[in-house]
Amino acid sequence: HTLSSLTGTGRLDVRGEVFLAKADFEAMNSRQRAEGAKEFANPRNAAAGSLRQKDSTMTAQRPLSFLAYQLEIIDGYRNLASLTQHRETLALIGEMGFFIAPETRSEVGPDEMIARCDWFESHRHDLLYEIDGVVVKIDDLELRSMIGATSRAPRWAIARKFPPEERTTRLIAIEVSIGRTGRATPYGVLEPVVVAGSTVSMATLHNQDQVTAKNVRPGDLVVVRKAGDVIPEIVGPVLLKGERRKKPWHFPTHCPECGSALTRMGDESDTYCTNLACPAQLLQQIVHFASRAAMDIEGLGEQRAAQLLESHLIGDVSDLFVLDAEALAQLEGMGDLSATALVTAIDAARHQPLSRLLVGLGIRHVGPVAARLLAQRFGSLAALRTATLDELSLIDGIGPVIGESVLAYFFDPDNAARCDRLSTLQLALVEPRNTVSAQATLASRAVVVTGSVEGFTRDEAEAAIIERGGVSPGSVSKKTYCVVVGNAPGASKIAKATQLDIPMISASEFLTLLETGAWTSTLK
Repeated sequence: HTLSSLTGTGRLDVRGEVFLAKADFEAMNSRQRAEGAKEFANPRNAAAGSLRQKDSTMTAQRPLSFLAYQLEIIDGYRNLASLTQHRETLALIGEMGFFIAPETRSEVGPDEMIARCDWFESHRHDLLYEIDGVVVKIDDLELRSMIGATSRAPRWAIARKFPPEERTTRLIAIEVSIGRTGRATPYGVLEPVVVAGSTVSMATLHNQDQVTAKNVRPGDLVVVRKAGDVIPEIVGPVLLKGERRKKPWHFPTHCPECGSALTRMGDESDTYCTNLACPAQLLQQIVHFASRAAMDIEGLGEQRAAQLLESHLIGDVSDLFVLDAEALAQLEGMGDLSATALVTAIDAARHQPLSRLLVGLGIRHVGPVAARLLAQRFGSLAALRTATLDELSLIDGIGPVIGESVLAYFFDPDNAARCDRLSTLQLALVEPRNTVSAQATLASRAVVVTGSVEGFTRDEAEAAIIERGGVSPGSVSKKTYCVVVGNAPGASKIAKATQLDIPMISASEFLTLLETGAWTSTLK
C-alpha cells in the first residue's frame, strides 16, 4: 500500500507521542545556560511542560518531535480496509511523512519477543530518545479485532516496563519536609548523581518506618533509583566491610518549621505537624489551592506564594481574593504588568466550579473524583456544609471514610471561618448543571458504563448520566442501578455485576435509559 492507495475522500487519525530527542534536549539546555535561564530537568518533563504552555508561541520555540505509532480510519478510504498487518499501516503513515520508530520490528514467537525486549533494555541509552519500556503488539489486524479491548486498554498490546535504573552516591544528610496537610516526610540530601537522564540531589525516604527499615544513615553510600522512572527514592545502603557508620538517624520530635510537636495518627505510618498555623503547611496549601487541578491561578507558583506570605499580604487562601494590584506591584520582581496579570488570574478563579474549590481546600481523602461526586450531589458549598454523614455515605464512591473527613473539615472552626469568608468574596461556590437537560430520569442513581457506546465518547456518556441527576462511577457496587454494556466491555465490571446481580443492558438501550430511567430488556 502506498499513498496512491488513498483514493476518494475520508478522514484518518494518526496517533503518536510528542517527545524531545536527546540531542535536541541538550541543545535546548545549552541555550538556557547561555541565556542564564534555568535548565530543564529531563526530556520527558520538558516535552510535557512545552505542550502545557498557554502561549503557543512558547511551545513553537521548543524543538519538539512527533513519533507516530497508530493509524485509525475514521471514515471513507474504503480501499484501505484491505490492510491486514500493523506494519503495513506504519509503512503507509511513514510514507506520509510521519516519523516512525526505526527500531520497530516484527518477531514471531514468545522467545523472539523476549529476546527483542532484552535487546531494548540493554540498548535503551543508545536510542535518539529516552525510553522506559517496550510495547509488544499483535501485528495481525483481524486478530486484534477478535481479541478486542477493555474499557481502559487494548488486549492486543502489552507494555513491558524496564526495571528502574539504580545508581550509588553518598547520603549527606536526612531532613524532613512539611506538606500542606502537615505530613512530615523524610528525605535524603545526596551528592548529585545522574539517574535515568537527570541529576538527582534529593530523594524521598517516605516515612519514619521506611527510614528504620532501610537503615540508612548520613554518610552512607546509598543506592538511588527513580520510582516509576519519575520520583527519586533511596533503596538502601551499600554496606562496605570495615567501614564505620554514623549513629542511626532518629525522626525529630518537633516540626522543623514551627517547633510544634510531631504526632503519629493512630495506626498510620505517617507523622504530622498538628499546628494549623505552621508556615510550611500554609505555603503548600496556597500552592495547592492555585494549582491546575484546583483553582488554576496562573502565575501563583511556590516562589510567588512564599513572597506573598513573607510580605504579610496573605495569611490564608481566602486572602488571595482581596489582593490589590497596587500593593502587589511594590513587591520585588513584580511591577505593574505582573501585578495586574496575577489579580486578573485570581478574579477568573472566582468562577471556578465547586468541585475545583473542594480540591483546592485540601480536604483529606478528597481528590478530583470525590470532589466532583460531592459537588454534583449537593450543588453548592452551603448545601454540602449542612450534609449529614448518612447523606455523604450514600453517595456511590464516597463512603464513610471520606464522609467523616468532610464532616471533620467543616466542623473545624478555622475551616468554617475560611468557608464563611469565601462565601462573602463573590466566588461561584456552585457546581453548574445543564439547564437544557430533560427530566431528572436518573436522580440519585448510579449507572456504570463499560465499553464504547455508539454516538458517545466516554466523557459524553458520563455527562449525559449526570445531566439527568445520576452519577457515573468507575466501578460496580451493590448501589449500582444498572450497567450499560458497550463494545469491548471490561471483564471485571461484567463479573462484578453478575456476582451482585446488577441489571446489565445493551448500549442500544442507553438512549431509552436516559429518556425514561428504565429499559426494555436486560442482557443474560
